[in-house]
Amino acid sequence: MNLILFERGEIAVALPRGDRRAIHLLDVLRRQKGETFDAGLVNGPKGKGTVVAISESTISLSFCWGEQPPPSDPVTMIVGLPRPQTGRALLRDLTSMGVAAIHFVTTERGDPNYASSSLWSSGEWRRHLLTGAEQAFCTHLPKVTFDLSLAAALTASNASGSARIALDIYESTLPLYEFRSSAPYVTLAVGPERGWSAGERDLLRDERYTLTNLGRRVLRTETACVSALTLIKAERRWL
Repeated sequence: MNLILFERGEIAVALPRGDRRAIHLLDVLRRQKGETFDAGLVNGPKGKGTVVAISESTISLSFCWGEQPPPSDPVTMIVGLPRPQTGRALLRDLTSMGVAAIHFVTTERGDPNYASSSLWSSGEWRRHLLTGAEQAFCTHLPKVTFDLSLAAALTASNASGSARIALDIYESTLPLYEFRSSAPYVTLAVGPERGWSAGERDLLRDERYTLTNLGRRVLRTETACVSALTLIKAERRWL
């Protein structure tokens, strides 16, 4: 991890030696008493942490906070609820790329069993956001939902002034790299593994989403999300 993140309630208490961050500090970074490391507060400033004391069971730290990192990019992702291993990759990588929100939605062609995965029910999903933020050397975590229908997510995400884009390999005729909009916000919808249903395409069109594509090759969900987001960020100079 490039940045070690902490919740506000953690900074005044000792870190257990079995905590992943303590393991990283002592076994990977090999920090000793008095040495510093890069730290951040979740959704807060970055700064420096210092190892104050090391015992058999805990590691005590102090912090000096500095700059607030820039805000997340004004991008909302709507993604058909994927299989758990794909969801883990998306949570990590989309956080690293700086999106503001991710809505994982139920769809007509998606597997309903994915919604009952322990990834969502146990709270594991948030750990992957932290991993993505730490990789990107940033403290901001996106807003995440995983219990909305496509229709509900479209309603929640349709802010005034948002460019609305949906990936669709079957009926779209516009390559994403040709899409242009001066809207200050972007909402990007990516379907499930089996694609959008006809009714969902109609719903997207009714909500003024432009159907675009990444070419004629069928891509994995995680590949399509990262590729599309990269094109959008490049066109808007958000890199």
